[in-house]
Amino acid sequence: MRAGDELPPLEIRITRTLIVAGALASRDFQDVHHDAELAKEKGSPDIFMNILTTNGLVGRYITDHFGPTAVLRKVAIRLGAPNYPGDTMTLTGTVAEVEGDTARVRVIGANTLGKHVTGTVTVRVPEGVA
Repeated sequence: MRAGDELPPLEIRITRTLIVAGALASRDFQDVHHDAELAKEKGSPDIFMNILTTNGLVGRYITDHFGPTAVLRKVAIRLGAPNYPGDTMTLTGTVAEVEGDTARVRVIGANTLGKHVTGTVTVRVPEGVA
């Protein structure tokens, strides 16, 4: 694990099931995450993913790369373009800095509309694992 290392991209198909399941799992019952008609009434072309689902997918991306012993210390993300059903989000990451067994990784998740999520994840990886 060195500064400048790039993580392999991860493509995630954005399905209605993923959006609704993520909202329900995170107890986010806002209608824009599960009811297409109400989302349209509020000006959205369709339902869209909530930030808690995005946060979980970013965490998964990091731990899938660094392994089961990786510990997320901080996840700081900002949302941009919505994730709508039928699209694909591609997560990419670059190790920005390493201090001992802790790395700060810059993460971008992009879809056909642009950057859905940007941010950094601080992850601790026990020595000799990554």
